[in-house]
Amino acid sequence: MLGAIEIDVVGPRRIGRLASYDGLMLEATGFPMPVGSNARVIDADGHAALAEVVGFRGNRTLLMALDADAPHSAGARVEPDRRGGSVDVGESLLGRVMDALGNPIDGLGPIATAERWPLAGRRGNPLDRARVTEPFDMGVRAINALLTAGVGQRIAIAAGSGVGKSVLMGQMIAGADADIIVVGLVGERSREVSDFLATKLSGPVRQKSVVVAVPADHPPVLRLRAAMRATAIAEYFRAQGKRVLLLIDSLTRVAHAQREIGLSLGEPPTMKGYPPSALGLIPRLIERAGVDAHSGGSITALYTVLADGDDTDDPIVDTARAIVDGHIILSRSLAEQGVFPAIDVGKSLSRVMSDIVGPEHQQAAQILRRLWAVYEENRDLILMGAYRAGSDPIVDVAIARHDHILEFISQGQKDRVDYPQSVDALLEAFGG
Repeated sequence: MLGAIEIDVVGPRRIGRLASYDGLMLEATGFPMPVGSNARVIDADGHAALAEVVGFRGNRTLLMALDADAPHSAGARVEPDRRGGSVDVGESLLGRVMDALGNPIDGLGPIATAERWPLAGRRGNPLDRARVTEPFDMGVRAINALLTAGVGQRIAIAAGSGVGKSVLMGQMIAGADADIIVVGLVGERSREVSDFLATKLSGPVRQKSVVVAVPADHPPVLRLRAAMRATAIAEYFRAQGKRVLLLIDSLTRVAHAQREIGLSLGEPPTMKGYPPSALGLIPRLIERAGVDAHSGGSITALYTVLADGDDTDDPIVDTARAIVDGHIILSRSLAEQGVFPAIDVGKSLSRVMSDIVGPEHQQAAQILRRLWAVYEENRDLILMGAYRAGSDPIVDVAIARHDHILEFISQGQKDRVDYPQSVDALLEAFGG
């Protein structure tokens, strides 16, 4: 007697045809796939190139090519690619470097994974996010003492070009108390990617790190996917109960990628040429980090933001600052004085610090910030010699302690100062 036979019923396969291509946007007919789907564009010679569905126009499906150099011809076959909405995850990713599609680029062979995770993350209840209640040791004295980060906090690092964002990120990678480090290098120069791997992720740190790197010369969809893939990988490890440090360098380049896509789709430009989708992307990406109340894992996230022309009120900076739990502003003036990390204490803030530090620590940090603010308020008078000693006692103290404050902020690039040491140094210098 024959046993039961199970038959998988497969729906009709949707095959479209390429109708037009303008160098960035593909238009296909007969291909009604949802936005976010992946597709393969197959020419007559059998060459297949990947693309992603980004919108619709009438009865045509709009796709963005994932390979800018792929040859496309009118009438090419367009087929769905089923694996586009999820990413490969697993312990085998540790120590590896990959592109936005998960292909290894470190020359260490293929990556064998057995699990998948949604590229856009798993939407959950807001109440599944636990509160930030525990300090996260960054290994940087100024941050540990004055801008104390918490486990699961989201932080934006804003600065102009050449002020030391990458150097500070390297210090935090080396000094962070994290089980897993996930780095998304988006839209940077190819040379900077190689330099970052050689100088910031060398030694034991590399073995607990995952890097997703997509340089500036890649299509915008790949640059956008790099940030999403890095975040998805971090989410997977958080679900395993791990303490994850996620770094996206830079959030501005991610927004630029979405701007290219949005303008190609005909979205109206708004503030400084950014369409609504570019600004709307930022909270969707940032909100995926935090503490998972179920697994106990966490994603502490750092996002670098390029302030064009040192304008810290740039739309991207402003949008990111409104959604994160803290921001670190780097000062070009301090960098020119040789103060590194060039953290502007007065303009930087950790919104969770009051929830995770003791009263003595909080008071000492407030004293230092007060002296910093008083000195900055009277800087012009002091530098011109127009201020007379004794006119205001608090100004006198601010002038006398200013060099001590700069010395406290400064830290060697290869030095690590843990959280207890940072707090002790602050209390010793500014306590009481």
